[in-house]
Amino acid sequence: MNNKQKIKNQFGQSAEYYVNSEIHRHGGDLDTLMDMAATKGTESVLDAATGSGHTANAISPLVHKVTAMDLTPEMLRSAEKFIKENARSNVEFVEGDAERMPFQEESFDIVTCRIAPHHFSNIEDFVQEVYRVLKPGGRFLLDDNVAPEDDELDHFYNKVERMRDYSHFRAWKKTEWLRMLELNGFDIQELHRFDKRFEFEDWCDRMHLSVAEKNNLNHLLTDAAEKIKQKFQIQSENDRIKSFQGEALLLSCVKCNREGI
Repeated sequence: MNNKQKIKNQFGQSAEYYVNSEIHRHGGDLDTLMDMAATKGTESVLDAATGSGHTANAISPLVHKVTAMDLTPEMLRSAEKFIKENARSNVEFVEGDAERMPFQEESFDIVTCRIAPHHFSNIEDFVQEVYRVLKPGGRFLLDDNVAPEDDELDHFYNKVERMRDYSHFRAWKKTEWLRMLELNGFDIQELHRFDKRFEFEDWCDRMHLSVAEKNNLNHLLTDAAEKIKQKFQIQSENDRIKSFQGEALLLSCVKCNREGI
């Protein structure tokens, strides 16, 4: 099974859960993302890998039109239901792959992508597609979980995520994101790094993990080296993991030509 089919299978069964997920629906990063958008009301926006549509829903009152795109049909239907319940009338829903977008060049003023790129198996294809569909001077707003710069911690975090979610491909390091974006024609203008606390039971339940799978993850986190426990601030009670802390990156960058913006 390739990674795209894994994504469809995993999120097809989790669509409704993600609509109501607090970390997706009310995360403070969403407010920051809207501030960074600095919209004028005339923009055409693409929300790539929209998931349950929280970003598309938040930005739609601030712009002319939003296209919400997702690979998973169930997710897209869930997003459409959620957004229409919020009386948004300027959002179009398109099934599509973030690594091969079904849009013409220079179609959008803004592209957003929130809490999704760690699922993309061809991340450079995604970045190049964002560049292609943006108008000259258009902005890309990225928000995703990232791995620590330390290779040991990076390996541990991605291992944990893959054990919990088989459609997880890779959370990239902050430096990897900066390099990819700059080498693909973007000028990075604003960057925020923030902590992200995961409540263990809710984090597992979003992926419908079995008791055995939860226990395996619990043992991995409980038995981790002290360096790892300190970095991820792993909290436990009676040998059961309560929570741990991850990290996310939120940035705004502008599409440049080779001579500048």
